[in-house]
Amino acid sequence: MSKLITRIIRSYKEEIQSIKDRDPAATSTLEILTYSGLHAVAMYRVAHWFYLKNLKFVARVISQTARFLTGIEIHPGAKIGKGLLIDHGAGVVIGETAEIGDNCLLYQGCTLGGTGKDQGKRHPTLGNNVMVGCGAKVLGPFKVGDNSKIAANAVVLESVPPNCTAVGVPAKVVKQNGKRTLDLDQVHMPDPVSQELCKDRLEIERLKKRIEELEKRIGQEGE
Repeated sequence: MSKLITRIIRSYKEEIQSIKDRDPAATSTLEILTYSGLHAVAMYRVAHWFYLKNLKFVARVISQTARFLTGIEIHPGAKIGKGLLIDHGAGVVIGETAEIGDNCLLYQGCTLGGTGKDQGKRHPTLGNNVMVGCGAKVLGPFKVGDNSKIAANAVVLESVPPNCTAVGVPAKVVKQNGKRTLDLDQVHMPDPVSQELCKDRLEIERLKKRIEELEKRIGQEGE
């Protein structure tokens, strides 16, 4: 237990320093100690220790208490490196098999989740220094490479290489190593729902014509 306390204190200091380094709104250590993201990560580390000891009910009680107090849901089975900053934090969800590297930044409302199609490893892996914008959804058992950024409200369904910026629904890599790779027009980009509706409309028209032809043929044969 003493090792656990030492580990939690060390990680707590690392998270506080991470917030100092990256949050311009943080004016003092005392203010940082009020941050819900800091509390959620600290409680996660306790829950994760119990999870590894196969005391999963206790781990769940701690994680759900943290969710109630902070609005941030971190499954105790997730693996999280040092220096995680959850900024604002409300609505953040981190799944059981998610893995997060060192010094990552998560904004409010983002999800590291699954699609419901996978078994075993179901959630994403974030490399080091990854940023996930507010409202973004990273769904599936793939990796987001080191130093990459996921834009606000993006929906990421496949792996993202290191040093990239991914934008849109579904997300596309628009910048890699500081160079633009894709001009993403958010206004005029194709709408997948409209495209599917258009396909359905064409298929319905084809079937209606076919039915009319069959009715006409049956009528002629009846005469």
